[in-house]
Amino acid sequence: MAAKVLAIVLAGGEGKRLMPLTADRAKPAVPFGGMYRMVDFVLSNLANAGYLKIVVLTQYKSHSLDRHITKTWRMSTLLGNYVTPVPAQQRRGPWWFAGSADAIYQSFNLINDEQPDYVIVFGADHIYRMDPRQMVEDHIASGAGVTVAGIRQPLSTADQFGVIEVGEDGRRIRAFREKPTDAVGLPDAPDQIYASMGNYVFTTKALCEAVERDAEDKTSKHDMGGSIIPMLVERGEANVYDFRDNEVPGSTDRDRGYWRDVGTLDSFYDAHMDLINVHPVFNLYNFDWPIYTEQPPYPPAKFVHQWGERVGRAVGSLVSPGAVISGSLVENSVVSPKVRVHSWAHVDGAVLMEGVEIGRHAVVRRAILDKNVFVPEGAEIGVDLEKDRQRYVVSDNGVVVIGKGQRVEP
Repeated sequence: MAAKVLAIVLAGGEGKRLMPLTADRAKPAVPFGGMYRMVDFVLSNLANAGYLKIVVLTQYKSHSLDRHITKTWRMSTLLGNYVTPVPAQQRRGPWWFAGSADAIYQSFNLINDEQPDYVIVFGADHIYRMDPRQMVEDHIASGAGVTVAGIRQPLSTADQFGVIEVGEDGRRIRAFREKPTDAVGLPDAPDQIYASMGNYVFTTKALCEAVERDAEDKTSKHDMGGSIIPMLVERGEANVYDFRDNEVPGSTDRDRGYWRDVGTLDSFYDAHMDLINVHPVFNLYNFDWPIYTEQPPYPPAKFVHQWGERVGRAVGSLVSPGAVISGSLVENSVVSPKVRVHSWAHVDGAVLMEGVEIGRHAVVRRAILDKNVFVPEGAEIGVDLEKDRQRYVVSDNGVVVIGKGQRVEP
């Protein structure tokens, strides 16, 4: 008989470093790639793998996330499948989730209802493809209490990640440290480390015992990576799963092993730029492992006018349904549904979310414009960063970010 598996997606993060994109929504609900929400990537990985009993634990500003999951992620109830958002239920007392481990502790009823043999615990705000079946199979074969997904990164970047240090066998985790400055390289690659991807597979008994023990520790931060994993490492019950070994159907040599933590404005912007290369670093056109999302009844994108310099065109860009490029030039950009770019405007290196409108003769460069931003005729964004800093958010790398519904000054 096949093992019973329950998937828990942790989607309660505030995403403070993504402000103003998270001013009105939870981080996993932030739009990405024109058509999608961040949470769609982890849910698609689970659904493609056949794990169809999924709970999404939510907390901060969760309305748009709850609505998206409820409208989009509908499974056949005939076989008992579901994807359901679960807010903090205060089952243990009048308080919200105190951390990701506490979120699971307060949601033990979900585990008790399903009685799974294994529990997948994945984060909701990373951009990647992964076949979790292979990780679950690896975990079952190992007999470990927990298996942690690790992605190989240069040793020099260890101070940017939660680092998994392994024993001589290359599998058993001997230490799990947050952003160490003295990390040790891997046995088979001294110039590399394992960075934690925030993805875990637990044997149910090990998870429940560890979370209950953590709940009794009043000094704990009640965090999966900071509390639960180190506890199981100390008990010798933690293994690493090398993401390099994961084979996703339809992946190419170029995008194989792609994973991005889009926790900052610059990493969010860079991940979008990864989508638009001729040979994308992350390929949305993998139809063997699709990324699912809501598909509203929008018409196809339209490109209109061809009079002299008034030519509607997009080059090196992704353009979503419902968008109209009218007598303007869009380059190296991601254009979401219902965007309108008017005549003689020039957009270059931008992420335009749903409903953005760019007026005539406007210029937008290296920018992220959230939903329903209106750029008036002749306005310039990303041309004079000193001027932009006085009115908008500008990232460390000079990307101008304008919040949801904000009207740009001429």
